[in-house]
Amino acid sequence: MSRVSVQQADFDPGAELSALTDGRADIGAAVSFVGLVRDIHGGDQVSALTLDHYPGMTERELEKIAGEAESRWPLDAIRIVHRFGRMLPGERIVLVIVLSAHRRAAFEACDFIMDFLKTRAPFWKREETPDGDDKWVEAKASDDADAHRWT
Repeated sequence: MSRVSVQQADFDPGAELSALTDGRADIGAAVSFVGLVRDIHGGDQVSALTLDHYPGMTERELEKIAGEAESRWPLDAIRIVHRFGRMLPGERIVLVIVLSAHRRAAFEACDFIMDFLKTRAPFWKREETPDGDDKWVEAKASDDADAHRWT
């Protein structure tokens, strides 16, 4: 299994975790994060979210982020699944799973990966509103501040 998947199809977090951990007794911690589409953003109703990306470039950047996490913490495995295309509120967007012998390393690495997925991964988000308006989602200063704390 590749450690990075960029796909249109939904994913099963439990199946992804099992694929990483089944048959292993050396793992002390498995930390995961699942991001979901919200039905509201900045006070505006959201009826759908579309994510666009550059195939090839996106996977390479996600691999770089995973590699940076591995260089900072003692990790046993990383799995990143990120969707693209049109998604409805409540649907899963992203999954990050980090395995380590130690919980602190797993928690910190998962947090690090998510901060950099938000700021460095080449995805572009467009939100649809119930009245048919589309708007591109701008980068948030708070996401940049979160990523900056790792430097």
